[in-house]
Amino acid sequence: MRRFYLVVFFIGHVLCLNAQSIAPFKAGDRVAFIGNSITDGGHYHSYIWLYYLTHFPSRRIQLFNAGIGGDVSKQMYERLESDVFAKKPTVVTLTFGMNDTGYQNLKGAKADSVYAAKVAESLKSFALIADKLKLHPEIRTIMIASSPYDETAKIKAAPLLKKNAAMQKIAKAQRAVALESKWDFVDFGTPMTAINLRGQQTDSAFTLQGSDRIHPTNDGQMVMAYIFLKSQGLAGSSVAKVTVNAKNKKIVLAKNCLITQPDISTDGVRFTYLANSLPYPMDTIPGGFGRPDKAQSEALKIIPFTEEFNKEMLQVNGLQDKKYNLKIDGKVIGAFTGSEFAQGINLALIKTTPQYQQALAVMHLNEERWTIERRLREYYWIHYSILKPKGLLFNDGDATVDSLQKYGKKDFFVAVTIPTYQKARFKAVRDAWQKEMDLLTNEMYTANKPVPHRFEITLVD
Repeated sequence: MRRFYLVVFFIGHVLCLNAQSIAPFKAGDRVAFIGNSITDGGHYHSYIWLYYLTHFPSRRIQLFNAGIGGDVSKQMYERLESDVFAKKPTVVTLTFGMNDTGYQNLKGAKADSVYAAKVAESLKSFALIADKLKLHPEIRTIMIASSPYDETAKIKAAPLLKKNAAMQKIAKAQRAVALESKWDFVDFGTPMTAINLRGQQTDSAFTLQGSDRIHPTNDGQMVMAYIFLKSQGLAGSSVAKVTVNAKNKKIVLAKNCLITQPDISTDGVRFTYLANSLPYPMDTIPGGFGRPDKAQSEALKIIPFTEEFNKEMLQVNGLQDKKYNLKIDGKVIGAFTGSEFAQGINLALIKTTPQYQQALAVMHLNEERWTIERRLREYYWIHYSILKPKGLLFNDGDATVDSLQKYGKKDFFVAVTIPTYQKARFKAVRDAWQKEMDLLTNEMYTANKPVPHRFEITLVD
């Protein structure tokens, strides 16, 4: 336990050193996350949306995955109009740097020369992106310095030396342009590198970046979501907090919730509870890039997310030094002593509460929406990465399918994406997927509304 708190202190210190406060999303915001495969196939934007869904259930926003695997800044610039501005965003987040620095395995002066050229080329296209964004003053821009390339983990994949240093040069330029352009800025690279180095002190194979040193696994994606939410100044905002004094028969505190129909004594406590938020559910099913054994919930070993973002506290002072059942809506949630109630119980960690179960349903709806959106992103990846360079952008004819099937024989990524493309090339299919996503989003904003629950704290017989 002491080691966990040391890690929490260390991570908090690193984030404070690199913190820049940015405004939270507001009702009606349409946020497009522009990036490469780390965004395209990643979950961080979905995890961010899940926080807004559960903590601000009436603040409706829309988040879009605008990532394309393999993209560099030049390709992002070329698809701004058709793939980003077409979504009519009020906010865009922009991140690049991983692919821009290349994947060459060079040493010494040769490596320095190649990386310098690649950084310069990337920043040239970045200047064009900045100029294009200036033409859209109605769009708020959040520059995100890329998650890092992990050169130090002792894992099977050989590291590309000096790659992360080249990425940091791009990040430095991104910060400078953000400052000059009055954009918001969030740094994923510095704190994630610090977390990796800290973890590698006791486990040389530790990494947030997965087996390829590039793509954060789902726990790493949750760390990215945490960094982003913390940058938005949202840490410390409770799900709810209820404090009861059983001796005085009073509700002492009802934070972010409404308490009605109280019936309080030292023998037991009863009240009706309506919170303004839901607890944040953590997916325990492994998935994501690289390491299939990593789940979102694994991030809780690394970041103080529960302490800062997910506290639904029930505290009852003045109970007898005996054991009490906690029932919610007639169902026993757990048995706790009077001293445990006095210390406070974080209901957000109890997965059997009806409010956590409600939040789980929201999480699964959001995951289903993410899965459908990923199919659409695979379709756009084929177009922007494979067909556009051949002059076939949005040409979905039979001849294009034949060409892709031939191309897939020498490109594994094309081969595995063709089955999705063959469906998505029909506009009716894409429209149906979009309608399904819209339906899921509507359902997310119906299922996320907190409802009243009757709490009973009674002596165990």
